[in-house]
Amino acid sequence: MKITWRRQTIRSKHPFHVARGGASLEGNETQRVIVRIECGGITGLGEATPSPYYGQSCDSAEATLAEAAPLLGDDPFRVVPVMDRLLDRFGEQTSALAAVDAALHDWVGKRLSVPVWRLLGLNPESTPHTSYTIGLTEPEELPARLADAQEFQSLKLKVGTDRDEETLTVVRKHAPRVGLRVDANGAWSPEEAPGRIEALSRFNLELVEQPIAAGQLEALSEIRRHSPVPIIADEDCVRVADVARLVGVVDGVNVKLAKCGGIREALTTVRVAHRLGLKVMLGCMIETSLGISAAAQLASLADYVDLDGHLLLADDPFAGLKLAAGVVKPSHEPGLGVVERTTDANRIRWISPSE
Repeated sequence: MKITWRRQTIRSKHPFHVARGGASLEGNETQRVIVRIECGGITGLGEATPSPYYGQSCDSAEATLAEAAPLLGDDPFRVVPVMDRLLDRFGEQTSALAAVDAALHDWVGKRLSVPVWRLLGLNPESTPHTSYTIGLTEPEELPARLADAQEFQSLKLKVGTDRDEETLTVVRKHAPRVGLRVDANGAWSPEEAPGRIEALSRFNLELVEQPIAAGQLEALSEIRRHSPVPIIADEDCVRVADVARLVGVVDGVNVKLAKCGGIREALTTVRVAHRLGLKVMLGCMIETSLGISAAAQLASLADYVDLDGHLLLADDPFAGLKLAAGVVKPSHEPGLGVVERTTDANRIRWISPSE
């Protein structure tokens, strides 16, 4: 197998802010790392979405890919042993590993001429609708943001400021029947969270995501015990090993490929969560259709879907995902089913491990 990669600049339609560091886009521009695996004349692609919150960057992703190259072997079909080796060695760099995992699945699907969801024995026709995310926004700017979201059945609003109630009041005025999910990204203290949740619950919320900072499970359990709204853990649930300790603490977990290390790890996490009685939200970062497509292969397994990262972009460099009645549907084409929009192959420079 030959692995190469390049950086991809992406631009969001609007600045995107959340209540904690490591996830906001200052301005409208950021970078992702696109990974390419070649073998036998077939190419598989994946996307790394490094998060500073988890100690990741494009530099660390590229360094990981260079070190991982000798561990890939020569058979792309051996996805499980390859990813086990990489997770054992580079477990903190899950976004880079998720890109490798996606590229391997893309390669296998193309080699067998089947979409990845079929390879996994899944049925995308049962996929729940996705929410559409609106970052921290001044209330007066909300009507324009809501205009982008008219076809969605649910909105996910980033909260964690003193203007949260004002924000939701404006949203309910312009979208009285839409489902509302709120995500505090750990911004509230354990003492204030119950009051904040109680105050926002009058807006008929579907769920509250990560109300307090990660690592306070006893406090989180107490918050959930008094909450009139289901509580979903995000920052508290990174890898599959985190799921069991959240039983009885929250109502569900947010599974993201970039957090856990790829399709196979996400599939295991979803199954463990469901068997332990937890709901599953399948989430994402701000990513292109390439990264979202990898997650969309599993979306039919989720109770809640939040796969809108590509929809927040001004110029998605990949195509292939469908949006129908608020549902993000993976392609029926082989592999991940996405293609690059550009036809100018000569301007794209891929980096190899030796560079």
